[in-house]
Amino acid sequence: MAPVGAEEAEEPAAPEPDTGEEPAGAERDPAGTPPAWLVQVPYFLVLATLGAGTVVVAAAYFKRGPALIAIALLLAAGFRLFLPPERVGLLAVRERWTDVATLVTLAVLLIVLAWVAPQL
Repeated sequence: MAPVGAEEAEEPAAPEPDTGEEPAGAERDPAGTPPAWLVQVPYFLVLATLGAGTVVVAAAYFKRGPALIAIALLLAAGFRLFLPPERVGLLAVRERWTDVATLVTLAVLLIVLAWVAPQL
């Protein structure tokens, strides 16, 4: 007779060998989920354009640099507007329309700044 509170130990089932096939009941996502690094590609494209604009500003081109940075902001707004939330990566900060309105506003202000800045 087993002591009170003692439970019978069950033997763990042996793992099934991996044959590379999906189990019969498993469903595959038809759209597929992209790899994690692929989701961040729009973000890295925006960062690369932003970095190029910063280098141009550092080279004393005060009209072209802000224009390139404004292009990076418009690129980010376009990605945020047209890509689904699961594929936009780190560009999704707030609600879609808040992000798009903020990015477009900053881009327009930078274009105006580049336009009115005196050429040095």
